[in-house]
Amino acid sequence: MIDDTTGRGSLERIALISDVHGNLTALEAVLEDVDARGISRIFNLGDYVGKGPRGRQVVDMCRERCEVNIVGNWDDFLPNPDREFDSEALAWWLAQLSDGQGEWLRGLPFSHDFVMSGRRVRLFHASPTTAHRRVRFDHDEEEFLAMFDNTAATGDGPEPTVVGYGDTHDPYYEVDRQKRTLFNTGSVGNCMDDPTPVYVIIEGVFGSAGEAPFSLQFVRVPYDVEAELAVAWDMGMPELEGYTAELRHGIYRGEMNNPGGPRYHRRVRTTSVA
Repeated sequence: MIDDTTGRGSLERIALISDVHGNLTALEAVLEDVDARGISRIFNLGDYVGKGPRGRQVVDMCRERCEVNIVGNWDDFLPNPDREFDSEALAWWLAQLSDGQGEWLRGLPFSHDFVMSGRRVRLFHASPTTAHRRVRFDHDEEEFLAMFDNTAATGDGPEPTVVGYGDTHDPYYEVDRQKRTLFNTGSVGNCMDDPTPVYVIIEGVFGSAGEAPFSLQFVRVPYDVEAELAVAWDMGMPELEGYTAELRHGIYRGEMNNPGGPRYHRRVRTTSVA
């Protein structure tokens, strides 16, 4: 559609969500916010299951509501019939899935590319090479540039100028002098540090190769944490202590028992002596 006042295509908003991890209460709150803003297009960057109790319901809702669904590391790992590692919690989370959901998750596309306001946008879950490689917000320049590469997983074509991903549960936004933009959506269902669910809205002229206004917004949506934890308790979900630490305090379950408590989320840098 052409805007009569500007002669360009109309601006359109798309909601980007990621890392719901079985937290249906948080997902419902985020979708209610998306609907209240009049946004109809939702792209999901993966990790529907694991960590939280209602993976089956999350998958069903995302299949219904999300125009684009991308595979995450948990979606590939948890229902893998050849997975060698197992635990009580993994077996429990897998058992929550209904018939066919595991195959649907593992069959999701790796990435999604489109053009908006003259920018080539690429979305994937974690990295351009695999959904199982983590790129933190405090990466170096080499890691930054590699996020824009074409790989066997992303396929050929024009390299993106905007890359969005999830996986780390730690939202951020970064640009360089060549106008390359890298951002992390954070997590809807299991966000670290500030545990309030977060998602991203991108706005621009969808499908347009011509330059036009482009914006990116992070949205925090409060929800009933205690109601979600009560569901997990009633269902008898394993690792409830870790889930509680993550949802109430944004403390990763692997760090909640560290001596001295959890660390700042930036890695310790060693300083060289001249």
